[in-house]
Amino acid sequence: MTDAPTETTPQLDLDAYLTRIGWTGPRPPAPTVETLRAVHLAHVTSIPFENLQPLLGSVPSLALPDLEAKLVRSRRGGYCYEQNSLLTAALRALGYGVIGLAARVRAGAAPGAVRPRSHMVLLVEIPGETQRWIADVGFGAIGGLLAAVPFVTGTEFRAGNRHHRYIREPHPDGLEDLWVFQALRDGVWEDQYAFSREPFLPQDYAVINWHTATNPRSPFQHTLRAQRTFADRHLQLIHRTLTETHPDGSVKERELTDNDEVLRVLAADFGIDLPSDTVLPA
Repeated sequence: MTDAPTETTPQLDLDAYLTRIGWTGPRPPAPTVETLRAVHLAHVTSIPFENLQPLLGSVPSLALPDLEAKLVRSRRGGYCYEQNSLLTAALRALGYGVIGLAARVRAGAAPGAVRPRSHMVLLVEIPGETQRWIADVGFGAIGGLLAAVPFVTGTEFRAGNRHHRYIREPHPDGLEDLWVFQALRDGVWEDQYAFSREPFLPQDYAVINWHTATNPRSPFQHTLRAQRTFADRHLQLIHRTLTETHPDGSVKERELTDNDEVLRVLAADFGIDLPSDTVLPA
């Protein structure tokens, strides 16, 4: 289990968080498997993914008061370090143990390409249970998890219209096997990311977060990326291309015309409010 918060550790306003994700059950809910999956799904469908701070030239803060101000009390979202750091605080407040991991994203990579460990994933311990679970509310793609899943191989998981599994892959240097997270897309299992069980600490994520937000080669520094998951559709905006995907697999795409339309769509469809004078990279 992870260490309990100390008196000097900022405490999450759990009630405000539960309101933000539309929680209608008991407050606080008991730390069970059912609660974990329900909180995960509510978070994913309530708080949008977006990279607007790096895009506009600043590094997102991972300090809990700042995460709460941005993701809970404002109509904003964040990328993986923000989303999963907030979920970590919420789960710990509910009584779960949480261990941070780091993954190498494979989605969209060329075959054999090795990317740095740049994605935050959570290993969750449920009181009284031996089975550990994986939670991840910050993967900015349609292949991401809707609900937490057991940390096991040999089992396929369904949530809504999403279908996932974990496979083990021998480490190239003979160390512990890698865990590869896959999504079933158009009948084909596609790697999304791979990771080992080495714990990562907030200090590690601070460095990765800074690199992701400031490296000129980082896709989050020069291309707008936003996504929002609903019960009946998934929205994705990359630069000015808006893609709407439905459970039956049908896809609609359109190009947004200018900066003002992008701001309107972000506000109306993604729940992301920006000042009216915001100018996004062309």
